[in-house]
Amino acid sequence: MSEANVQELECLLTLAEELHFGRTAGRLGYSQSRVSQLVAGLERRIGMRLVERTSRRVELTRFGAQFVDEARPAYEALNAVYARARERALRGGLQELRIGFHGSVYEEVTEAFRLFRERYEVTMVLSEIPWGSPFSAVLDGRLDAVVVELPAREPELTVGFRFPPQDQLLAVAASHALAAAGRVHVEELAGLDLLRPIGDAPAYWTAARTPPTTPAGVPIRSSTGIATVQEGLVVVAGGEHGMLLCRPMAASVVRSDVRYLVVDGLDEPSQLGLIWHTDRAAPQLVELAGLLRESYFRRAV
Repeated sequence: MSEANVQELECLLTLAEELHFGRTAGRLGYSQSRVSQLVAGLERRIGMRLVERTSRRVELTRFGAQFVDEARPAYEALNAVYARARERALRGGLQELRIGFHGSVYEEVTEAFRLFRERYEVTMVLSEIPWGSPFSAVLDGRLDAVVVELPAREPELTVGFRFPPQDQLLAVAASHALAAAGRVHVEELAGLDLLRPIGDAPAYWTAARTPPTTPAGVPIRSSTGIATVQEGLVVVAGGEHGMLLCRPMAASVVRSDVRYLVVDGLDEPSQLGLIWHTDRAAPQLVELAGLLRESYFRRAV
């Protein structure tokens, strides 16, 4: 197949059906001389006569008939590949979307992904990303988009959809003195040792997860870094640290040895975003953002 000309093969397969150079030329939109050239070229490549030509009829040689029987399935399979590629191109060119997330994807997002997959026949490949590296996999092309907490201020990033704002929660051990309160004021964070994400996240993003001070300017201690949300909750359960999380993430990771407290007094609520590289904004991503927007609008009314 590496040396075969697709036009030559198409011409021979059509000629095998029509057994007439004029009708073959008409079907393919070629001249009769062009059909003859293509068939002759294929015969030269193979090194064997494929078609017997007389003034009254055209027929395949025994070798030609065998070649046609073997070549037709491969040609039809190739045509199917081109057809699927063309269809994907009309929809934007991607057959799958690779989406990264922190912790786990909560149910509302999973449902939107399911509907999107059914509606557009696009495979969703989901993968957890390190807590401290929210954007790097999108920036270097390993992922098409991520669902992570905002902000996202890099000029190369587009926030395609902003999820509804949620409470910011503080995770503490069930044995912690604050655990029974249910809520905590932001100024009380100064009495905790907050876990910080380790990775290549921008400083502004890390500061939102682990603020260096309270709004009143009191320093907040942060002596330990962690790579994933799950690792952080294991450390929190040990009793000495706290960890700030968005509500959807906390809701997806329930542990009997960890309590989640609403944090009052923060300047900004927690908010997730669907984020992709500005220069690689596939139409499917725009469609996914629209489906999420539609889904949350219906839920709000």
